[in-house]
Amino acid sequence: MAVALILIALVAGSVMFHMLSPWWWTPIASNWQYIDRTMIITFWITGLVFIAVVLFMAYCLIRFRHVEGRVAAYEPENRKLEIALAAGTALGVAAMLAPGLLVWNSFITVPRGTNVVEVVGQQWQWSFRLPGKQGRLGLADTRLVSADNPLGLIPGDPNSQDNVLVIGGDLHLPVGQPVKFLLRSIDVVHDFYVPEFRAKMDLMPGIVTYFWFTPTRPGTFEILCAGFCGVGHPFMRGNVIVESQEAYQAWLNSQTTFAQTRRAQAEAPQRDAAR
Repeated sequence: MAVALILIALVAGSVMFHMLSPWWWTPIASNWQYIDRTMIITFWITGLVFIAVVLFMAYCLIRFRHVEGRVAAYEPENRKLEIALAAGTALGVAAMLAPGLLVWNSFITVPRGTNVVEVVGQQWQWSFRLPGKQGRLGLADTRLVSADNPLGLIPGDPNSQDNVLVIGGDLHLPVGQPVKFLLRSIDVVHDFYVPEFRAKMDLMPGIVTYFWFTPTRPGTFEILCAGFCGVGHPFMRGNVIVESQEAYQAWLNSQTTFAQTRRAQAEAPQRDAAR
């Protein structure tokens, strides 16, 4: 009886904690309400199963508790019960997987005309690259990564010259416009995560991963690394600033391109010699 009462209290406490808890999701700031809905569906399915299983255990402890003179029935197999349990489990798993598969299909199907931003992870900072007026990102090679070329861009690629580089700074995005993130790492596994956007993806060395989203409200949103990447992992943070198209364009025009960076590096020794 004591164990049965503990189980009942566990169910009641869990339900009350959920209903009265001050901790909940941070308000969403992207178009991925589908992800929230999928999580809520999964939560209700698993929550109801949890309540049913625990209460059933409590019922069995009370209903079939030891009574002097009572003899237990021996029934090693029950085909109908096994079929019912297997079918119920399969139905529950399908109910949880189906919404997720639909959302995943939307998550990786990028609309036409979507802006492209490259996200580069490196111990322990975030860097970004945006296409210039040509609208194309140049090629990169990790073997070219150096202090003068932190993203490893190929200098001879004409598409790289007008690429905008943001090394360790904040990323700005225009509100209401879809953006595709191309993600790569130049050292270890990282994970790009902005809680308000409900979107995250691993950055794998040697592989370019991607996802897309549409920022839906202006604001400053913190970037986290959700994959342990070394001793500096907790400090690998940044900001995405979502703003109006006018403010975004002004910020973009103030940034340095790859060609300007290379030109400044080439002129630096001459300036030093002149001094």
